[in-house]
Amino acid sequence: MERIETPVIVINVKAYEESIGERGMALARVCEEVASEKGVSIAICPQQVFLAQVASAVSIPCFAQHVDAVFPGSHTGFVTLEAVKASGAVGTLVNHSEHRMKLADIEFIVSRAAEIGMLTIVCTNNVRVSRAVSALRPYSVAVEPPELIGTGRAVSKVDPAIVSDTVKAVKEVHEDCVVLCGAGITSGEDVRAAVELGADGVLLASGVVKAENPKNALLDLVSGI
Repeated sequence: MERIETPVIVINVKAYEESIGERGMALARVCEEVASEKGVSIAICPQQVFLAQVASAVSIPCFAQHVDAVFPGSHTGFVTLEAVKASGAVGTLVNHSEHRMKLADIEFIVSRAAEIGMLTIVCTNNVRVSRAVSALRPYSVAVEPPELIGTGRAVSKVDPAIVSDTVKAVKEVHEDCVVLCGAGITSGEDVRAAVELGADGVLLASGVVKAENPKNALLDLVSGI
């Protein structure tokens, strides 16, 4: 299972109109350009229906936004880890605040992903949940207080303790786990604050996807690394 260089900026494009079709492809290419130009680590989570298309077109790591806790079989409308891997993605987000999952399903996905060489970024909402999830030994834990998501109020500034305390709690349980923080991250200053608090990177969405100039937004973000 190949690890991603850190610090890393992970862009979740969600289901925003700005990330549909060619606009989504253009956004992925911008991420690839900035990663190459600045020598930084950037990953992207395309919309599910464009995952294979994006993964085959860019060299940066691509993650699914969600998978279901099922093996391949008679599961109409479900997304399996095996299909995501075949699409060219390196892993998946799990349990985003906009797509919550049961603990048993999170455990299934983390375990199965490790078996087939896929990476998991498990989203959490506080220190206690982060500690509990880290015991499942995912590749990454991303702490995101839901009340700050999409507000432009960066967690690394508004609630720095949740970042530093999550890093401490997770590393005590799973030393190699990559700890990300998200919610309200919009600038290089926000990224710098997160890294200084011990985070291995950030997870964000609207700060880039809905920016008037996504490349300029990304350039600002990576200035904090």
